Amino acid sequence: MLKNKNCLVTGCAGFIGSHLTEKLLALDCPVIGLDSFTDYYRREIKESNLAACKKNPKFTLVEKDLSTANLSRILEDVDYIFHQAAQAGVRASWGGQFSHYLQSNVAATQNLLEAAKAFPIKKIVYASSSSVYGDSPLPMKEGNVLCPVSPYGVTKLAAENLCYLYWKNFKVPVVSLRYFTVFGPRQRPDMGIYKFINAALQDEKIRIYGDGKQTRDFTFITDIVQANLAAAEIGQPGLAMNIGGGSQITINEVLSLIESMTGKKMQLEYLTKAKGDVQDTLADIDLAKESINYNPSCSFKDGLKQQVDYLKLLLK
Repeated sequence: MLKNKNCLVTGCAGFIGSHLTEKLLALDCPVIGLDSFTDYYRREIKESNLAACKKNPKFTLVEKDLSTANLSRILEDVDYIFHQAAQAGVRASWGGQFSHYLQSNVAATQNLLEAAKAFPIKKIVYASSSSVYGDSPLPMKEGNVLCPVSPYGVTKLAAENLCYLYWKNFKVPVVSLRYFTVFGPRQRPDMGIYKFINAALQDEKIRIYGDGKQTRDFTFITDIVQANLAAAEIGQPGLAMNIGGGSQITINEVLSLIESMTGKKMQLEYLTKAKGDVQDTLADIDLAKESINYNPSCSFKDGLKQQVDYLKLLLK
């Protein structure tokens, strides 16, 4: 069990990292949280994400750039590493911004793995992405050919490959989890569901890239956290597995549900499909079920209601 084990969470101030940090602290795990507080979105949002964690004496915040940090002292007593830090965003990864993605997603992961090989780390859980698949046949299976269609997806796959080669060559015990569109309270403000709900609540126009018939496999944040804990405890090193929500829904259906939950008629503007956006995603989660007993417990509708209620409170 992870209870009382020393943990490092990279990207601790982010959406997923902050939820995971809170859960580990609830298990009485001393947690070192590492975050560089990049300006991809406002720092005060990330500070708010960590507010509860900072009140816990077992939490230590380290503000460093993972790609360049000397990690030797940080890793001295660490048992488990949850590597959530990354430069997110498919559409922003084109052009001149690509260097930031290389630094934050590839170089940072290599620096962490290189440092970790010198220590008896019990497990590293790497946050990969469904973006590694590109427009793959559905359902997306781990054995499918991986052909990302965005620069972001390329960097996530490169980092995942680094995880495997450090396991293969140095026995660094890494498990990779391919997240499928995570949502819930504290979701990043650049993500679709956050933007949709926010626009509905504030009577603002929202732009939809594509015709809204594209589908996503949405995964609620609590299921992501549980998958991380299970992967740390019983995940097989060297393995990459899908973590999805178990259902497929169109963007238009999401918008309709948000209208129903908020009581607001949304102002929609449909635009040309963005470069790098895949048409459909759906995870085959059989491997995760077999390997770490993963079973998503929150339905999309219940999770969406929680996120709507959360944003209503924020906007009061």
